[in-house]
Amino acid sequence: MEREFMEFDVVIVGAGPSGLGAACQLKKQAAEKGQEISVCVVEKGSEVGAHILSGAVIEARALTELFPDWKELGAPLNTEVTRDDIYFLTGPEKGNKLPNFLVPKTMHNEGNYIVSLGNVCRWMAQQAENLGVEIYPGFAAQEALIDEEGIVRGIVTGDLGVDREGNPKEGFYTPGMELRAKYTLFAEGCRGHIGKQLMARYNLCDESDPQHYGIGIKEIWDIDPAKHEQGLVVHTAGWPLDVMGNENTGGSFLYHLENNQVVVGLIVDLSYSNPHLSPFDEFQRYKHHPVIKQYLDGGKRVSYGARAICKGGYNALPKMVFPGGALIGCDLGTLNFAKIKGSHTAMKSGMLAADAILEALAGGSEGGDLLNGYVEKFKGSWVYDELYRSRNFGPAIHKFGAFFGGAFNFVDQNIFSGKSPVTLRDLTPDYACMKKADEAPKIEYPKPDGVLSFDKLSSVFLSNTNHEEDQPVHLKLKDPSIPIEKNLPLYDEPAQRYCPAGVYEVVDADNGEGKRFQINAQNCVHCKTCDIKDPSQNINWVAPEGTGGPNYPNM
Repeated sequence: MEREFMEFDVVIVGAGPSGLGAACQLKKQAAEKGQEISVCVVEKGSEVGAHILSGAVIEARALTELFPDWKELGAPLNTEVTRDDIYFLTGPEKGNKLPNFLVPKTMHNEGNYIVSLGNVCRWMAQQAENLGVEIYPGFAAQEALIDEEGIVRGIVTGDLGVDREGNPKEGFYTPGMELRAKYTLFAEGCRGHIGKQLMARYNLCDESDPQHYGIGIKEIWDIDPAKHEQGLVVHTAGWPLDVMGNENTGGSFLYHLENNQVVVGLIVDLSYSNPHLSPFDEFQRYKHHPVIKQYLDGGKRVSYGARAICKGGYNALPKMVFPGGALIGCDLGTLNFAKIKGSHTAMKSGMLAADAILEALAGGSEGGDLLNGYVEKFKGSWVYDELYRSRNFGPAIHKFGAFFGGAFNFVDQNIFSGKSPVTLRDLTPDYACMKKADEAPKIEYPKPDGVLSFDKLSSVFLSNTNHEEDQPVHLKLKDPSIPIEKNLPLYDEPAQRYCPAGVYEVVDADNGEGKRFQINAQNCVHCKTCDIKDPSQNINWVAPEGTGGPNYPNM
């Protein structure tokens, strides 16, 4: 069946901060310059914000550049940070609060806001539509539309109404549509599945360090009003992860929103080495630490979710452009891990790409060329400067651990302002850091108490995750034999533990002989951890049918 098509000047894949920032900038600047431009945004979630998950403390710098009157327009930045508390936890009952003068200055949050990034994106989508942007939620971009000359000409959305074997379902099948564009921006977020394909096709990562990742697991809690302090930001390092070494590093956050709510989460660096480690279970036991428990006691958990985070920063930035398009936001890897923030840098990258597209179109371009103007604008921007100054933060933690790496970062950020003559490199991909199962100690996790700690399935229930079950499995195994024949004997098949949603199980084979690898794709919260951490690089995450996945209300 021949696909229908629609044509635009610009197609943007993903309605996150970078994609919506680009869309709004395109329309605002075009109107000021008297240009006519058509812009389309496709979003795989059931609505804008449904798949958005972040801490989040937001720096409003890019938003203020985009909408100087954002307060008057009602942007949902309602809670300004009032205080930073930072702890180094040395054990399940112990920890020390760091004095302010010992905290790297990138971790200070004066003037920033605690937000639901999902709600910020919903607000940005309203502004974009008011400006004339066409937004299509529930449509997953499945592949880039590339012509015979190797130029990206848009995207193809996924087919709808296909059964598990890939056959059209009678009365339900609708082929995907071609959305053609002069320029296409990919803003899929961390580990975008089309972005990954483009990086390989156009050799975009040949000159950069490997990208590094963390998995962020987050919950929202309603807490006792007597324990609530709107605007308080709490960060921790150390326990339950490595206290002094670098075998498994990461950190946590607890932010006090409005309405007697807190968001609490743990970020585990996916460079961890112990295959027995479970990020989900580390998060559950972390909530029992007295520093965190003091706020959650007597409260009620109301939401759960997880998402991978790009944290390679400046050293891991790939080439940004290819014929006919560009990577922006976390598809590019613009998160500043030294600040634990990426919304402002993602938004600004989209705005810079938008400016470059407008200049190209005004100069008579019909698309298809390299957006070198975007590269130049990026290198001349505060985003580039900010990422450069933070280039050592992640490698220092990976090399030296939370304690000694933190000390290095204090010197690097507070004394040298990120401009020390030293540049640390981190050249080992996260998946290659994993030890064999018999080389690492097993970890016995306490059973959840149903009060502060919970199991995976009840947690996934709170993420409102749903997929049409009779569709092709979107977690593709390159070699179906590897999980049982290789990963199980070598690594005790770590997919059982690194997935925070119970997607992967090793169960008894149907004939009662041996084991088989079971994929519960309907549980998938689209975190992409499996695509990143599998030690055999055997799992390829692709987009399921549009609207599938989590439906986060306020993440």
